[in-house]
Amino acid sequence: MARSWDAVATKLVVERGDALSRYAYLLTGSVDDAADLVQDALVRTFGTPRFGLTLPRAEAYVRRAILNAVIDRSRRDGTWRKVRHLTLAPTSVEPADAASDERLDLLERIRGLAPRQAACIVLRYYDDLTVDQVAQSLGISSGAVKRYLSDGLRALSSAIDPAGERSTRTGGDHVSR
Repeated sequence: MARSWDAVATKLVVERGDALSRYAYLLTGSVDDAADLVQDALVRTFGTPRFGLTLPRAEAYVRRAILNAVIDRSRRDGTWRKVRHLTLAPTSVEPADAASDERLDLLERIRGLAPRQAACIVLRYYDDLTVDQVAQSLGISSGAVKRYLSDGLRALSSAIDPAGERSTRTGGDHVSR
């Protein structure tokens, strides 16, 4: 006879495993890292028996464990973030069709954000949480979430339109493109 928490773990992997992997992939940008994160989160959640755990609650535990692992990893890699700009190769001229591909590659742009900005963007727009729910999930204030969202969206926007190409007429009237 299977223990109830064991049955919940099995059902979670079978029914929601793909969704958890997609969630981790959005946060990491790597299929392999995402699979490792999901596995680690499942071990953390179900490594010790947890009684009275329902499927939705178990999924919430696992998602939180994934998010915590991503944030913890980014803290450990903080030193690298401070110096990685020194190792970037100079950019080359890309063909016009590559510019279109670049605009469509939102995942890479999200990965380029600060970890808290990326977490807020993913939780708000992928998980479809409210600002207050994102704040509660990350353990920060709603104002901080709004700031991370604002800064993250601005960074994503400027990455899509780096020159801020907005045509204007004299007098400040905007011309639509």
